[in-house]
Amino acid sequence: MQAVANLRSRRDTLAEDLNGFRHDPLGYVLWAFPWGEGELAHSDGPRKWQREVLEEIGRKLAANEEARVWDAVQMAVASGHGIGKSALVAMIIMWAMSTHEDTRGIVTANTDTQLRTKTWPEVAKWHRLAFNSDHFELTATRMSIKDQKHADNWRIDIIPWSENNTEAFAGLHNEHKRIVIIFDESSAIHDKIWEVTEGVLTDDNTEIVWFAPGNPTRQTGRFAECFGRLRHRWSTRHIDSRTVEGTNKQQIAKLVEDYGEDSDIVRVRVRGEFPLQSEYQLISQQVVAEARRRPGYLDHHQPIVAGLDLARSGECETVLSFRCGRDARSIPWAKWRERDSVKLAGMVSQVIESLRVKGVKVHTIFADGGGLGGPIIDMLKHAGYPMREVQFGSRATDQKKYLNKGSEIWARMRDWLETGAIPDDPELEQQLVSRDYQWHMKTQQLALVPKDKMLALGLPSPDLPDSLALTFSDHIVASMNVALGGNDNKCVNDL
Repeated sequence: MQAVANLRSRRDTLAEDLNGFRHDPLGYVLWAFPWGEGELAHSDGPRKWQREVLEEIGRKLAANEEARVWDAVQMAVASGHGIGKSALVAMIIMWAMSTHEDTRGIVTANTDTQLRTKTWPEVAKWHRLAFNSDHFELTATRMSIKDQKHADNWRIDIIPWSENNTEAFAGLHNEHKRIVIIFDESSAIHDKIWEVTEGVLTDDNTEIVWFAPGNPTRQTGRFAECFGRLRHRWSTRHIDSRTVEGTNKQQIAKLVEDYGEDSDIVRVRVRGEFPLQSEYQLISQQVVAEARRRPGYLDHHQPIVAGLDLARSGECETVLSFRCGRDARSIPWAKWRERDSVKLAGMVSQVIESLRVKGVKVHTIFADGGGLGGPIIDMLKHAGYPMREVQFGSRATDQKKYLNKGSEIWARMRDWLETGAIPDDPELEQQLVSRDYQWHMKTQQLALVPKDKMLALGLPSPDLPDSLALTFSDHIVASMNVALGGNDNKCVNDL
């Protein structure tokens, strides 16, 4: 407390030279806010982990200036709930704006609701508490200096992200000055936004601070990669809620007691660790990894079925997969980005015919009948192929358990993966483990999270696993011909 008192006693002189805190974020935070008074009566400064982050930012910026290098300060924090992430975001913003002329920045979050109702109100609170709050104007969309000569260049804006509108993240440049980038609840921010924002890091002779806190709800995506393949670029921390001052230790203990220390709920919400299986993730990474390693074996007593998932939008692919009992690996899959229905029907026909020449007969082709699927299915059916149309949104066979057909066949595929073999394809794995489920509130049926919501979260379109899931649309009983070996699969090694 004495150190805080000493800093406050210097308030009058320091206010004239805030640049003295340019590389001392913690010093600014201790000086700028009324610790021990009013709303902060029970606090003598930031929490321990917040202090450590502020100190590290200062050290890295000072080291950059001394060495005359301009490496961006990139910090990612994976944490449990209630540790004060948004408060630290606000402190960083106030320090950055207060201690460098013409600072520019952007703030985004996992959702527009999070950004406008949680992140930005927290910034407003700390702006109000700051001793130098009268230097800045705060609106619903930005903070800017009150000096009209600098207002357009000395500002931080809140920007809801959209994968189809990344220009705002690409256009942030402020050479020879300072840039601040905040990604709050980073785990669900689209990979495209991360990739475009990296362009900001090319500004030379510029102080750049990129702070990305979040609950580690997903195993995949760029936030997870900050702690994995990109960890050499990021300074990372895992913060356990139990180690942080001011968190509800009693409630945390109940979570641990109810779900177990190693459960994904405790890993994500308490320990700040990435889940073994993402919260509400339908298929675990471990199950998929084992299915990728499992060798394929075509059982001559099982019919070969195909799944045809037809693309609906520009970034989606049409996929044709094959499965024979426990083996979805031995017969190569096909995929196309063709949008012309006639050409696409011809491509599917060509693959089926090439298999037939090799002695491999496809018993049934289950095809997605949504969108443009109907005409393609009709063309193939009229050409003599064994087509079966499937609607993902139609009624499930087991209506007590599943909201619709799509949810049901994905659940069947999940169970099959425990012993099945799939192509050794990282793209297929990523799409399988990215699919989340939810419980329908009124009926308590299992339901897949809709594809459009997945895409909005930056998750990949599940074209490959959708195709495989279609092969579980019905239980195909082997014909006597197949049972007696009539489906000659001896040539499968030549495929």
